[in-house]
Amino acid sequence: MNILRHKTKVIRLGNLTVGGESEISVQSMTNTDTRDVNKTLRQIRRLEKAGCEIIRVGVPDMEAARGLRKIKAGMTVPLVADIHFDHKLALEALKQGVDGLRLNPGNIGTASKVREVTRAALERSVPIRIGVNSGSIEKKFLQRYGGGTPEAMVESALGHIAILEKADFKLIKVSLKASDVTRTIDAYRMLSARVDYPLHVGVTEAGTLVPGCVKSAVGIGVLLAEGIGDTIRVSLSAPPEREVEAGFAILRSLELRRWGVDLISCPTCSRTAIDLLALATKVEKAVSGIRTPLRVAVMGCVVNGPGEAKEADVGIAGGKGRGILFKKGQVVGTYEEKDLLRALLDEIQNMTLAHSASDMSNIDPMRK
Repeated sequence: MNILRHKTKVIRLGNLTVGGESEISVQSMTNTDTRDVNKTLRQIRRLEKAGCEIIRVGVPDMEAARGLRKIKAGMTVPLVADIHFDHKLALEALKQGVDGLRLNPGNIGTASKVREVTRAALERSVPIRIGVNSGSIEKKFLQRYGGGTPEAMVESALGHIAILEKADFKLIKVSLKASDVTRTIDAYRMLSARVDYPLHVGVTEAGTLVPGCVKSAVGIGVLLAEGIGDTIRVSLSAPPEREVEAGFAILRSLELRRWGVDLISCPTCSRTAIDLLALATKVEKAVSGIRTPLRVAVMGCVVNGPGEAKEADVGIAGGKGRGILFKKGQVVGTYEEKDLLRALLDEIQNMTLAHSASDMSNIDPMRK
């Protein structure tokens, strides 16, 4: 799939670039109490292991702000501080060495306070993400447009952008999120046509795991397919690691990133003679830590298995009490059902070792 991305400016978050021709990055946000540094770091390490490339933490008060240096020291990816209302928290977060800020300049006080923050951010080359949500639009725009419409969201974003630009600050990233897909898509389309700042794309408050993933896949997927978006977050009422998994799955489906295992499994039918669901679930868990790009197929029958999954790097197709292991569509062995999982994971391990030795420890055939 050849997607022509909208040309946007490039900003830097720590050691990562966002915008321009940079790869679309996947990010998430911790849900721990940021004041609990150790607990927050434990979650951050789980997010890093899942592949998260930017991590945002909430900063509700000065105690949380003052703990950011320790948090930053214990992580390997860029740290973004989420700030609301109090410009002093933004200043402290910058002193503590964060890589980015998420705030709306219109709600942190007077113009002089905004200039104070932008000066400190510019001195450190720290970008600011303007984050507009449909539920937090200024009253004047709600009245003007009759509610939290895409037009109201865009006008709010443009107003915040103007405040930063007036302070000679251009290290800007923008997000426009609603809890429904259509408003989100319309708002991003409108803003993308008017600015060339990099865009952080997502559907906010998308819901629990399954409905949230569906809404996010549709909303984020449509925009990415149109070339809109430089970094994404799948917002779920679920462990944040699942947000990262879903984010990479969306990018893989559009062939925008080759990262980790792309698992293909059949929906089953009357020909299925093995416990495919259990088998596919075990494979999914066993390969979840692999970062080497690999397409793996778990098919339910020998009739269509190799043919339907011929583009897979490796896979299995089950029969009655037994199944075949195939590689690039070619059969390489036949195994009893009880041995299929181990045979597949052994082959995956051999293939990933050719790419990255670090993937070896991620494959555990005994995971349940």
